[in-house]
Amino acid sequence: MSEQEATFEQAQAELEQIVARLEQGQVSLDDAIALWERGEQLYAFCRRRLDAAQGKVEELARRVEQAKPEPAP
Repeated sequence: MSEQEATFEQAQAELEQIVARLEQGQVSLDDAIALWERGEQLYAFCRRRLDAAQGKVEELARRVEQAKPEPAP
C-alpha cells in the first residue's frame, strides 16, 4: 500500500500488525529490520495525518468562535 492511496485507518492497521509481529519475536533479524523501517514510515504517515486533522479542527473551532454573534448589551 503506497501512502498516496492509504487511509489513516489502513496505515494504522498495518502498523498494529507490524507491532504484533515484532512483539511475537518470530521473525528473522532481517525481517525485523524491514518491519521496523516500514513501521517508522507508517508512523510518520499517521503522525502527519493526525497533525493535519488537528490543524483543521483548530481552524474550524476558530471559525465557529468568530461567527458567534456578539452578546446583546
